[in-house]
Amino acid sequence: GDGTASARRKVSLARRPPNRPMTAIHTPHNLKHIATRGLSPLRLSPPRRSTMARSSTSSSSSFCDAFVERVEVKPTSSPSSSLAGLTACVKDIFDMSNHTTGFGHPKWRETHQPATENAEVVDLLLSSGATVVGRTHMDELAWSLFGVNYHYGTPRNPNAPNGKIPGGSSSGSASAVADGLADIGMGTDTGGSVRVPASYCGLYGIRPTHGRVSLRGARSLAPSFDTCGWFARDAALLRRVGNELLPPPATRANTPLTRWLVAADAFDLADPAASEAIYGAIAKKREELSLVFSSPPPQEVSLDHLGGGSYDAWFEAFRVLQSREVWQELGPWVEANRPELGPGIRERFEYARTVRDSEVEEKAATRESIRVRLAEVLGRDGFLMLPTTPGPPPTSNESPEVVTDLRARLLRLTSIAGLSGFPQVSIPVARVEGEGPVGLSLLGPPGSDEELLRLAERVANVL
Repeated sequence: GDGTASARRKVSLARRPPNRPMTAIHTPHNLKHIATRGLSPLRLSPPRRSTMARSSTSSSSSFCDAFVERVEVKPTSSPSSSLAGLTACVKDIFDMSNHTTGFGHPKWRETHQPATENAEVVDLLLSSGATVVGRTHMDELAWSLFGVNYHYGTPRNPNAPNGKIPGGSSSGSASAVADGLADIGMGTDTGGSVRVPASYCGLYGIRPTHGRVSLRGARSLAPSFDTCGWFARDAALLRRVGNELLPPPATRANTPLTRWLVAADAFDLADPAASEAIYGAIAKKREELSLVFSSPPPQEVSLDHLGGGSYDAWFEAFRVLQSREVWQELGPWVEANRPELGPGIRERFEYARTVRDSEVEEKAATRESIRVRLAEVLGRDGFLMLPTTPGPPPTSNESPEVVTDLRARLLRLTSIAGLSGFPQVSIPVARVEGEGPVGLSLLGPPGSDEELLRLAERVANVL
């Protein structure tokens, strides 16, 4: 914010918990501050379209169809299967037999052969009765959160005003589901690539506990952060998909999530209008929500110092560790093929090349401290409420400075689940007038995915 008390809007949801002083939730006017810096807008570079991209572009030079290619792969199960009659789209990061996985970059497609078998989650969808109707666009090599692809364009956001981005990197799947072109959208989430598009496109989305859902047959970005997630237009279907994709938990019984926690300082990272919209939606239904949770009023908690630092420390730990893993996974291919990389992606690879072992060791210790402390805060029955994103979707022509600032604030929020490996569900609860949707997230203990999905469905029924 601008650093003055008068510039902060105080919004409080929680009543005072026992033996703990009440702390108001502050939401600094970050966007207003950014918007008044005098930065001239610079349109993001227009896409360098490949032949495949040209075949699916819309009338706009900067927006593209949600699909890389349309297909129709029939289910392998009986008509009575749980997902029978439903359609699914698949991010172009997952293998499909006889199709070349493009990974959001024409050079990747050019340097790889068609897959000989489906990714495991594709087979699970088909065996559960779903029909796969297409492969969807994604951000370049999955290393972005906005949905803007330098080579192919930007899938539209059907639930926001014209020019608003869908979020990424699972941009095409979110766009297709929001537009009613598929019932289920498969994506991956490393730094927020399901949660951010879910919030921006007004969808339900989940990042599961790390390792719960198979990524066999999917391209890897940063293995210790990568997860397989999905979108739906309603919470009941999000849960039904989870019933098919989530294997039985190895260590956790289905302990109900009844202890309602609010990450007060996480709301400090959100725009005032977004916080007000979220809190307004919750406050109207607070009594009903208390019945859903079968718990006392919500208790505010602070997370920023759990790792021995602040959210800046969380962001730095995520940035260093993710960058090292990305370079290990994709650096050899980048050096061997010298692909043309879009703005932002290029700079991140240049940084990733320089990460030192000493930095990795230090940030790995920070990550472990965060994971242990967050597990203590949640216990087995706690769930944490926080904004999914700092605000509604931005436009595709924001200045580079605004994009950099927004990415940093996004990652401070999304790194909570990323560093811990804990599951998080985004619920569309409100809109900022004239700007678009904003999502509310529920974050649970590791292995609580099923309970979190059930809780999200009950919250959705109230809100």
